[in-house]
Amino acid sequence: MLYLVTFNREVVEIKTLDEQAIEDLALGATVLGTGGGGDPYIGKLMALSALKEGYEITLLDPREIPDDALVIPSAGMGAPTVIVEKIPRGTEVMNAFKVLSDYLGREVYATLPIEAGGLNSTIPLAVGARTGIPVVDADGMGRAFPELQMTTFHLYGVPATPMALADERDNVVLLRAANNYWAEWLARTITIKFGGTAWIALYAMTGKQLKEAAIPGTLTLAQKLGEAIRESKETKEDPVDAILDVSGGFRIFEGKIIDVSRRTTGGFARGEAVFEGLDEYKGHTLKIQFQNENLVAILDGRIVASVPDLITVLDLTTGRPITTESLRYGYRGVVIGIPCSEKWRTAKGLEVAGPRYFGYDIDYIPIEKRMEGGK
Repeated sequence: MLYLVTFNREVVEIKTLDEQAIEDLALGATVLGTGGGGDPYIGKLMALSALKEGYEITLLDPREIPDDALVIPSAGMGAPTVIVEKIPRGTEVMNAFKVLSDYLGREVYATLPIEAGGLNSTIPLAVGARTGIPVVDADGMGRAFPELQMTTFHLYGVPATPMALADERDNVVLLRAANNYWAEWLARTITIKFGGTAWIALYAMTGKQLKEAAIPGTLTLAQKLGEAIRESKETKEDPVDAILDVSGGFRIFEGKIIDVSRRTTGGFARGEAVFEGLDEYKGHTLKIQFQNENLVAILDGRIVASVPDLITVLDLTTGRPITTESLRYGYRGVVIGIPCSEKWRTAKGLEVAGPRYFGYDIDYIPIEKRMEGGK
């Protein structure tokens, strides 16, 4: 639903989210999560609970944010394998958000996701509802990445700290780091000490910084992806084709998982999944290597997709995305690639989140060029 409301004497358009919109957004966010970002189920339940209690969830175009307004993203941090087993109380992220906003001593105008994928697309919905502020239809990745400095906010010089981290025991840490890399290292250590997960508020910025640095429209995109999956089921059409139509992505491989290795180390879920080809891909093997999120797809020894482009595994029948912590022997899946934001294709973007940062001695080639036969 859309309606008009007055902010700072200016009339702006607000979109409200109902239960179906949240369901669709959570599902579509998992497509953008590239296997990581955390299972959106927990954040979805928190958002739906807020609706049932009478709170309203509103979505605001980033262009409507005043330049001098204070905006604070809210998120969860940690290994997805831990988050699915260590269920939060629901108050943790609210504690972190309040501690940071109190420290800054200013009224917070809006919140938004730090990344477009999974859990961290839905957590800000609950925060926005319970604090009475809108959620900006934008994020800092356009996908999910494993480390805090891997944001477009970082690319545009926005400091990650001061940031607040909270756990289920009401511990809250207020952190100020020398730079965003130190913020990642220190926050990761705190998260491990918290038991593998933390709930955070960070990257406080002005509306002007937001409009320059954020990737706009990602929550709406997630909602459209979820709608496409749901409607394809109703019309009995191919859900994978529907996803590719909405995302502008490419079908990379179809196969059955024949091996999965996964370990949780250093605060990340790391590992590899091996697919044996089906139908037209029979006789071929695809490997996906991940660090929370899928990093590279290797077909018969040749890399066919890599970060920062999105690599997502979809259930062969339903089109529903399969996260890295859910990969299992025998699953039949379709691997797709989706072009990343142009912000990641700059020299700075590739330095921060390109294949070489993750230890792959290869040059980044955009997914659309690889699908045309580029090597």
